[in-house]
Amino acid sequence: MPHSADPSTSAQPASRTTSRTVPSQAAGGLLAAGILLIAMNLRPGVVAVSPELDAVRHSTGLSGSLAGLLTTLPILCFGLLAPFAAKLARRIGMTRALGAMMALLTGGIAVRLAPGLPALFAGTVLIGAAISLSNVLVPSVIKRHFHHRTGLMMGLYSVALFCGAALAAGVTVPLGDALGLGWRGAIGVWAVLSAAAFLFWLPQLRRADVPAAATGTAADSRTPLRRSRLAWQITLLMGLQSLEYYACAAWIPAMLTEEGMSSTQAGWMLSLMSLVGIAGSLAFTALVGRAGNQVAFALTGTTLFFVSLIGLIVAPVGGAYAWMLMQGFGSGLLISTALAVIVLRSPDAARAAEMSGMAQGVGYLLAAAGPFLLGALHDATGGWTVPLTLLAALCVPMGIAGVGAGRARQLEA
Repeated sequence: MPHSADPSTSAQPASRTTSRTVPSQAAGGLLAAGILLIAMNLRPGVVAVSPELDAVRHSTGLSGSLAGLLTTLPILCFGLLAPFAAKLARRIGMTRALGAMMALLTGGIAVRLAPGLPALFAGTVLIGAAISLSNVLVPSVIKRHFHHRTGLMMGLYSVALFCGAALAAGVTVPLGDALGLGWRGAIGVWAVLSAAAFLFWLPQLRRADVPAAATGTAADSRTPLRRSRLAWQITLLMGLQSLEYYACAAWIPAMLTEEGMSSTQAGWMLSLMSLVGIAGSLAFTALVGRAGNQVAFALTGTTLFFVSLIGLIVAPVGGAYAWMLMQGFGSGLLISTALAVIVLRSPDAARAAEMSGMAQGVGYLLAAAGPFLLGALHDATGGWTVPLTLLAALCVPMGIAGVGAGRARQLEA
């Protein structure tokens, strides 16, 4: 299997080898499968609500503003709680922390089965917390145990994220209808998948997992990431691509419907974007090992996203299939690149946890603002030209950040 030319895959000084382990082939396969199963659980608990939102509102009398809060809460949790993941990893170790998050995710989904709006919102917060910390911890685990195949594993991780999202978007309503579960049962059925991930992860809890504070350079002697230009480039890439993705995912069906497309076909456009995103992540996974850096992936993804946004302004319905294919493939490349550079630019697992916390903390706070910003601009202007033009303009700083983050260099230890 090809190795990346990125400096992070080269030999490291002996003083850092204690923070890195190469599992045996069988143990490594089991660990990789567990990571990917966890990754598949990091979107369904959030995505499953969207296709059932009308049913939720009809059943509970939820207002439009509260419905918006319900769908935005997890993303806010992603941003607000991400910085705490590194502290949890230093306290109990990364593999134990991931096991705890899968248990918390299962509990959060189960809480939403209880009647009443308080349970619905409380469960959603628990789900957001579990996913937020897992988002940060998984890249650090990959950095520690798969440092020789970091690009490949991060590519597969992003593929699993897209697969989980696409599965939840496409299966939640049909499965609930077929089994007569109602909307609560339909969004609650995903507890089965998270419980399976927890059970599959249990053997990893026996692994000697030295807390992150005991490995690599001592955390209190490191240069703060907020002073690093490279760290901010990584953070802006993560934040801006997240903002673009969540803003488009929230509003493209409504925009296409306003332009005359049927609601069913507009919904299919969103599903198409998610499915093609898997192809973009797979392309990254296949090619990253042969690339000396990740600049080309970032620029290609940014260019595809930019062209798709201009296309949606010029010919939203007539060219919808082409724009969704471009946007989906570009999204797959961008999220894969953003996640990979967090790990590839980090010298060790502890730094990867810190970098992941910063990038995803700030990034998802930006992402949470995206849907609100687009909606406000649409209300103010009465159309979609200004909101889409703003998203297209944001592709410029996203591309600049991608070039900086994608270059083959390392954060200070």
